[in-house]
Amino acid sequence: MAMYRKLGKKTKLRKALLRSQVTALLYRGRIITTEARAKEVQKLVEPMITLAVREKDNVETVTVKAKAPRKDKDGKRMKEEKDGKKVTLYDEVDKEIRKDKPSRLAARRQLLRFMYPVVEVPSEAAGRKKATKEVDLIAKMFDEYGPRFASRKGGYTRIIKIGQRKGDGALMVVLELV
Repeated sequence: MAMYRKLGKKTKLRKALLRSQVTALLYRGRIITTEARAKEVQKLVEPMITLAVREKDNVETVTVKAKAPRKDKDGKRMKEEKDGKKVTLYDEVDKEIRKDKPSRLAARRQLLRFMYPVVEVPSEAAGRKKATKEVDLIAKMFDEYGPRFASRKGGYTRIIKIGQRKGDGALMVVLELV
């Protein structure tokens, strides 16, 4: 007996399909797919969420000095002239940043290895290209899903059967995060 379902696809296509479905499930929270695909995606997502739950608090806050441009009352950068050139004035400020501990960094890289990057595109036609932004799905896993599923020991997803597909009669299901 095989350890996984082949889903009628060659290896590269199957891996790409599963990666895209895992990414979509973690980004949207639910997807509609066939039962066989849902069971395979479920086997991949559960350990990923467990990893995020385990490493959710494994971060330290560090204070660093950073240069910030000095601004006037209108919010524009202040400049002064030095040697015939206009130079922006900077102030040193203390900035707190969150830094991953080594085990969380390893977990982050493990998750990044399997997920595709997600780009959010606005629905309005005007300025669609400018207003696109990349979503940090890994941060969402640690900051949102980690605390949300901290009290659970597993079973982060559920499969709900919704009936057969019209074309080929494949059993369609909704795979969603609990």
